[in-house]
Amino acid sequence: MLGRKLQTHAVTYACSNPASLAVLKNLAEAVRGCYHCYSSKGENFDSSDVHLLLQESQKAKNLLKSIKQTFQRRIEFANAAPSNFLLKPPKHEEPLVIQTPCVLAKTSTDWLKTNGLKAKKLNLYQVLAPNAFSPVEGFVPILKKRVSSTLHEKAMMQFEWYDGTVKNIHVDLPVLYNYQKLLAKMVRIYEKRIDWLSVASRRIWGSVCERRVVILVDISVTNSMYIIHIQHCLRLLLEEQMSNKDYFNIIANMLRDWSRNFMSALRRAVEVDFKDKDKHESQGLYLLTTGIPDQEAHTVSAYVAEVCRGFDLQLHVCLFSVMEDVDSSGIIPARYANPAETAIAFKKIVQAANGRFHWFGEAGIFESDDITIIVSEMEKANNYSQKCAFLVESLKQRSVTQSVRPFIPEGDSNMLMKKEKRRPQKLPSPKPTALSLARMV
Repeated sequence: MLGRKLQTHAVTYACSNPASLAVLKNLAEAVRGCYHCYSSKGENFDSSDVHLLLQESQKAKNLLKSIKQTFQRRIEFANAAPSNFLLKPPKHEEPLVIQTPCVLAKTSTDWLKTNGLKAKKLNLYQVLAPNAFSPVEGFVPILKKRVSSTLHEKAMMQFEWYDGTVKNIHVDLPVLYNYQKLLAKMVRIYEKRIDWLSVASRRIWGSVCERRVVILVDISVTNSMYIIHIQHCLRLLLEEQMSNKDYFNIIANMLRDWSRNFMSALRRAVEVDFKDKDKHESQGLYLLTTGIPDQEAHTVSAYVAEVCRGFDLQLHVCLFSVMEDVDSSGIIPARYANPAETAIAFKKIVQAANGRFHWFGEAGIFESDDITIIVSEMEKANNYSQKCAFLVESLKQRSVTQSVRPFIPEGDSNMLMKKEKRRPQKLPSPKPTALSLARMV
């Protein structure tokens, strides 16, 4: 058979002689063929194809056994010494201390509707608009020619407007100085807002704003080590943000294996707790989890987009990143994703449900939609301040390098030169007239 692409297989039927069976089996193995033995009574059944499948089946059984043993050791170790990973929260065994919020909680988007730069009339273009003029060109009958507007060199600057056009800006230094002071004051207010969002229960949940709230808590086997800390998260929420709600419920998504069947808990909340969602306003669903759900992000997104469409109902995700040294050697979930991939998946889900994404860990807040929008407003204020500084600096440079020249219509310069020859004394600068002022704007 050497050098030939010919496969030879051995098949026996109703052969009860062990020696013959052994010879044929060895022959098939020698020529790299298949061996198959069968009989109508099912005796002495043997097959090389079936043998390969049995080998793979045994490997799978051994792997499952090893995983179960690892999992059992992990659970025993976690139950024996949970404090080795995360410190036990303070006052965990004491009664709840319910607080009544002094202000109505708002998302940062709603908060900026009354505290944003535009709401406070501190948009740069709002401030500059009274002193901004579009360049114009027109025919002046007395001069019998077309004249374009020019800049008064010591008081006006050209400035790009928000729509890309260029306007002539009268630079009022006291107004710009006061405007920058107001911008700095607003930045301090925004910093306080971020500090407020970064402490207590808001560090974990963000700002829980809705009147009707359902909390979905992931307590799957994967989170068995962190149950006490998940309880502490709920404790802070109940103490600080739930006393003024019309309705709230907590659903524990508990499974016996390593999966996170988020869709099951979500359907329970929507079909039971929010079955009358069309009759109410201000309804929120908050998910506290440590990992990616079993279902693909596009599947969950399609479902939440459908159930939230047309109703005042949003889904928010609070993602808790556990310590990497614990998670990397721990239980293997049904579906794996690293922290960055998990965050991307949940951001897609909350976008479909018009919700907010909040990602935190022991080190602090990694990402928060409520904080991001405030930071964006601070960056806008900084950008406006820089443009103000540019206007002021440009005006200073111009005043240093250029002197004030009188407005001279084109074509009249020769006449002025002749007058200067006849009158050697220095001519005073002409007073601005209605015509000259009209040309400057």
